[in-house]
Amino acid sequence: MDKLKVMVVDDEARMRKLVRDFLVKDNFNVIEAADGEEALGKFYEDKDIALILLDVMMPKMDGWQVCREIRKESKVPIIMLTARGDERDELLGFDLGVDEYISKPFSPKILVARVEAILRRTNQMNQNDILEAGGIEINKSAHQASVNGQPIELSFKEFELLTYFLENQGIALSREKILNNVWNYDYFGDARTIDTHVKKLRSKMGSKGNYIKTIWGMGYKFEVDDK
Repeated sequence: MDKLKVMVVDDEARMRKLVRDFLVKDNFNVIEAADGEEALGKFYEDKDIALILLDVMMPKMDGWQVCREIRKESKVPIIMLTARGDERDELLGFDLGVDEYISKPFSPKILVARVEAILRRTNQMNQNDILEAGGIEINKSAHQASVNGQPIELSFKEFELLTYFLENQGIALSREKILNNVWNYDYFGDARTIDTHVKKLRSKMGSKGNYIKTIWGMGYKFEVDDK
């Protein structure tokens, strides 16, 4: 099987080398970019990039701008790397379609584990991996979602969240359980991240968004109305 290709974008050469060495040791192909403009150039040239590790603070073009441009063309998974710890930055990242958000300093081993987790889920090859409920259909192998036959555009985490809801219909799910299963055990963020994603997911689902019920003080439950 061909090695999956990861692009590491950071203006600090030491950081790029550290991340690259751990990824290469884990059998990934790695390409590097030292600023946002170089990153976009390489992204447009190379159609085989499986995931992007993207620093926020860079010269010429910052990570947010790069993310905006890439999201116009692709849903390739993006992990943002930043020295900031501001919750507003994290929410902005998710709003732009960022899949994971890791603050520096971080453990390279944990970073590689997150890369692997995302790529495992986005490259599932199971056939007939279809979930359906109340006019909502999820094709896990194709990573596509539709409502009443109409495709809906979801970020990676929104797709994972909706899939988790459909797989657990009628079950009350705590925020902690959702974090553990959708964001993985090593996610150190705030449970409010879930509320942000649920709000956006409901909006994209239209009237079907009502299937995601809020359980006050606990979490959520996905339940199809009988009507």
